[in-house]
Amino acid sequence: MRFSITFDDQKLLLQYARAVLRSKLYSEPAPAVPHLASRLRCGVFVTLKENGELRGCIGRLRSELSLCETVAEMAWAAASEDPRFMPVRKDELSLLKIEITLLSPLEPIEPKDIEVGRHGLLISAQGRSGVLLPQVPLEFGWDRETFLTQLCRKAGLSPDAWKSPSTSLFGFEGFVFSESH
Repeated sequence: MRFSITFDDQKLLLQYARAVLRSKLYSEPAPAVPHLASRLRCGVFVTLKENGELRGCIGRLRSELSLCETVAEMAWAAASEDPRFMPVRKDELSLLKIEITLLSPLEPIEPKDIEVGRHGLLISAQGRSGVLLPQVPLEFGWDRETFLTQLCRKAGLSPDAWKSPSTSLFGFEGFVFSESH
């Protein structure tokens, strides 16, 4: 990973994401944007978990917005727009744990070069695409081939579409931090 942010900035971003959720859920004024040491502009995913189970995850692979703006947008999107879940309710806010993943730029990657736990992946083929973050295969105990197969399934492709020369595969690294650490 070529970038990281300070522990203080991590804490500020996590607190800000929670404050954004609170302000939206309770129709309160938007929280003050924190001043970070980092001027990083990058892709961001925000993952929400409730009792250790996924409750929402939305992200952007790249962003020209400030880190705070991107985190705010993705936190609210994870809470309200993930099509796999009903929107988060007020009474759930205290049960949620927030995880933020900052993404390095996408680069083409060969299947043989994928390191489970280090690389996240984007696959694109037949007008479909799918993304899995670097921490996902670790959570499920997947090896490289299972990771690629599951990525294909997420994209709505055949399980072995990653082997096709017409498939585009991109890797990225993630800098992950959460309230539970």
